[in-house]
Amino acid sequence: MNKYISAGFIFFIFLLIYYLGSFTRIPFADAIGFILPVEQGDFETTATATTHFLYVNTAIFIKNITGINAIEASRFLIITSGALTVSVIYLTVKSITKLEWASVAAAFIFGFSFTFWKNAEIVEVYTYNSLWLSLFFFSLVKSFAEQKKLHIPLAGFFFAISLWVHIQNILLIPAFILFLYYFRKETKYVYSSLLIFLLIFGSITVLNVSQGLSLSSPYFSERGEWLSNSFKKTFVQYLQDLVKSVVYIIYNFNVFTLLGIAGIYFLYRTNKKMFFVFFTASLCVYGFATFYAVTDNYVFFIPFNMIFALSIGYGLSQVQYPWVKKWSWVCIFIPLFYVLSLQIVSSTEKGQDFGNYKKYKGGLEYYMYPWMNNNVGILEFTIDKKVAPDLIFWMTEEAEIYIELLKSKGFTEKEIRKL
Repeated sequence: MNKYISAGFIFFIFLLIYYLGSFTRIPFADAIGFILPVEQGDFETTATATTHFLYVNTAIFIKNITGINAIEASRFLIITSGALTVSVIYLTVKSITKLEWASVAAAFIFGFSFTFWKNAEIVEVYTYNSLWLSLFFFSLVKSFAEQKKLHIPLAGFFFAISLWVHIQNILLIPAFILFLYYFRKETKYVYSSLLIFLLIFGSITVLNVSQGLSLSSPYFSERGEWLSNSFKKTFVQYLQDLVKSVVYIIYNFNVFTLLGIAGIYFLYRTNKKMFFVFFTASLCVYGFATFYAVTDNYVFFIPFNMIFALSIGYGLSQVQYPWVKKWSWVCIFIPLFYVLSLQIVSSTEKGQDFGNYKKYKGGLEYYMYPWMNNNVGILEFTIDKKVAPDLIFWMTEEAEIYIELLKSKGFTEKEIRKL
């Protein structure tokens, strides 16, 4: 089957999966903070660490041209980006391995990975960010595996665009520089790639400075001291962070984690240049995500998870055991792993205590199930003036603004509760 036809099938499969599991009501976390500006409809004019310029403006653009509301515009952007990303993962693995079965399996394994699946079903920036990064990784692989020189400047373009979505991607700059160094003899393409990257990336600072913001405005947040706090932990805390990061990997990739490790080894043996580019990218992202002092640091692993999924695909293709190919289809049962995990944790005392503590946002299901249909909503929580055991005042403040905005448009409180 033509690889683009296969990519199309994978896209529609995951579009349906993500749509069916998508949130019923606006969830907790940063969801309301993204939906509110889209509903207000004022295009974002600055690109700071928390405004996510390209994401918000793309959602507003979708809302304006389709006439749908902010919630549905956000849903469309998220699940479409998620499904497209899975398709690009398939195409990237196909470029490396040339094997259909390994590429399809790797796409399903990544598409069903907990963190990515979860973020494809709530209102967040990470699936849209993943789409641009997947195109960046695709260009890197095409350049190495197929010597497609046009993909060298394309890598600079996709990478630069991703920085307009999420500034965390600056962690990939060392890998990008190493990539350009390996192709230094292709001067025309390397200089083009670097120039494209610098022009698009540099425009972020130009945009902000032109509106009176500082040179450092794209990189720092006014909301908290998360970055500085990351350097104030004890040794035991750093060790706990490291253990937790390993648990994240296993929960995302379960038994396929072993194939990811195998893929790392095989890539080192067969293509050291590509290995060191992706190893550099992984090291920077994984290190940052592991020790970043925020409670939801698991989302910052997604770029690493994408690279690890590519490694799983390569590991599948290289492991010389016939049963690996024969049983690769079991990846479609990954959702059962989450069901079983929830049942096990729910049976423990600590699991029950944690579930009761987080009951206000859905309990253990919120943290262990990727799908979000029939979820607890922040608007209903705010209308009922409920109190959470955690500090979520910024969510409820934005929810109150959104509620008042909807009321001004003729929505009743009963209707708002359902959103």
